[in-house]
Amino acid sequence: MNAKEFVAALADIRLPNVFNPYADQCGACDLDNAASVRKINLTSYLNTVRDIGVETIWMGRDLGYRGGRRTGLALTDESHLAEFAARYPGSTPKRATRGPLVAERTATEIWAAISALPHPPLLWNVFPFHPHEREDEMTNRRYAAYELQAVDGLNRELVSWLKIRRIVCIGQDAAKYAGSFGVEVECIRHPSYGGVSDFRSGIERLYGPVLQRAKLTQPTLF
Repeated sequence: MNAKEFVAALADIRLPNVFNPYADQCGACDLDNAASVRKINLTSYLNTVRDIGVETIWMGRDLGYRGGRRTGLALTDESHLAEFAARYPGSTPKRATRGPLVAERTATEIWAAISALPHPPLLWNVFPFHPHEREDEMTNRRYAAYELQAVDGLNRELVSWLKIRRIVCIGQDAAKYAGSFGVEVECIRHPSYGGVSDFRSGIERLYGPVLQRAKLTQPTLF
């Protein structure tokens, strides 16, 4: 398994009411080559985390319509693409959409935390696509059990290939899933739905010595 093969395998998955950013085209906002751009974004990112020896995943639930659906990068919105490239040298994230930059609250909190860490984690999701309601693509919903089954094997390939030793779960959905990987698992509150303070406290609990040297900033939420 290598990054190109992994992303190609992701792109081959088709599920109803699920937007696959590495294969699908959003008529409302995507550039003509959006899926190809997002495939390159993810491929270069995975090659970078392999090269720098990342051993920790921060794992969320699934891609959101304001964030990863547009960028192809977990827990990352368009307003943080420049910072993404700086924190993961060698990655080449580019916009795949037209119009104004779109920000996401979860990504804003995640990136405020990452900016304080000397060694960034691999950002990933239990379900690496964007599940949405049947009649409205610009909604978020939890993945179904059969949808998770479609990507479980690839998630395990990723953890094995990159020799991941710890998973920091952003929310309980990720925690319930990550326990089956046989690596160290930590869980912190997801920052959405009133969880910002608990999320920040969780980051401080896990990375306290680091954050004492680089204070966690208080981002402006959009």
